[in-house]
Amino acid sequence: SIENRRNSDSRSATHRAHQPTVMGPCLSKGSSEPNMRSSGNMFTSQADAKYSAKSRNILILFGPPGAGKGTHAPKIVDKLSIPQLSTGDMLRAAVAAGTEVGKKAKAAMDSGALVTDEIVVGIIADRIKEKDCVDGFILDGFPRTLAQSKMLDKELAKTGEAVSRVIELSVPDAVLTERICGRWVHKSSGRSYHVKFNPPKSLAKLGGKDLNKEKDKTKWMKDDKTGEALMQRSDDTAEALVSRLDAYHEQTVPVLKHYGKKKCVAIDANRDMDSIWASIDKATDF
Repeated sequence: SIENRRNSDSRSATHRAHQPTVMGPCLSKGSSEPNMRSSGNMFTSQADAKYSAKSRNILILFGPPGAGKGTHAPKIVDKLSIPQLSTGDMLRAAVAAGTEVGKKAKAAMDSGALVTDEIVVGIIADRIKEKDCVDGFILDGFPRTLAQSKMLDKELAKTGEAVSRVIELSVPDAVLTERICGRWVHKSSGRSYHVKFNPPKSLAKLGGKDLNKEKDKTKWMKDDKTGEALMQRSDDTAEALVSRLDAYHEQTVPVLKHYGKKKCVAIDANRDMDSIWASIDKATDF
């Protein structure tokens, strides 16, 4: 089973060993980090200079698929009045806008090549200079690797800044399997449902029978608002989840070690929503 694989996987033990279970002391707004430049920074532009005048709240949100990032990130956005920045959204926006780095990204994608870390960091560098990021921002989906973390640090250091907090939503893999494999979505709106935790009204017509035994599951899974059939993502399967979790754990450990216990906070996300948010709320008190 997935749970056994994870329990027997030595990486999981390493992962747990490096996960801080309590929040380290909050950094003061004037604190200096080893990878930050001291006073007398040379700024590349007026836009860069204005961000050094105050310490921005720069957060990285980690969590495996199904951990609840999409649920809790908007709450952080509302609390701190800073935007959540998704690498995918930023990439598409840069390509659509035809920015210099966006053109590089488009060229890579058109040729079938992967978009390099340098291009992604360049897109982030452009995005975080926009007005809505003046108080800070939340990075979702980046950095994923140690190399990306170091590149991000180098970019932030140009304005005398550094990551303020790294929040990881931690959930046992067995629980994630139940969450992910029971997830259904309405394609056009993005509304999400779950056969156990958030079932659509149409499922009640099945009368408590096992949905997995039904030949046509979509007959019982309809969007509450439109009545249209729901769908399951191709990677929301037990088999696909194994690979996704393996990759997540392998990549996350070095990043957490890189930022250290003073900046990293592991949140037990296998609890009720209010308890999870209470922990996140405390971790984001700057």
